[in-house]
Amino acid sequence: MKYNRFEELPVWQSAIELAVRVYDLTVRPAFKGYYTLKDQLERAAVSVSNDIAEGFERGSTQETLTFLYISRGSSGEVRSLSYLLERLQHFDSLKSEILDLRSEI
Repeated sequence: MKYNRFEELPVWQSAIELAVRVYDLTVRPAFKGYYTLKDQLERAAVSVSNDIAEGFERGSTQETLTFLYISRGSSGEVRSLSYLLERLQHFDSLKSEILDLRSEI
C-alpha cells in the first residue's frame, strides 16, 4: 500500500496514541516534583511520532527507514523509563497504568 501522508501510516497513528497515553499519565499528581523525569518521558514519547513524520516527509525510502530506527530508539527510551517508574516507590499508585503503557510500547 502506498501512503501519501504520514498521518495515514498506522505506525504514526500508534505513536500519537502513545504520546497521548504518556501525557495522560504524566498529568497525574504523582509526577509533581519529578519534573525532569516527567519532561524526559514526554519528550521521548513525542519524539516517536515526530521522527516517523520527519522521515516520511524527507521523501526517500532510505531516510524514512533511518528515521523509523530513530523512532524505535525513542520508543525504547519510553519503555526504559517505564521500568524506572515501576521501580520508584513514589509511583506505586500508578503501577497498573505504567504496566499497561509498557505493553502498548
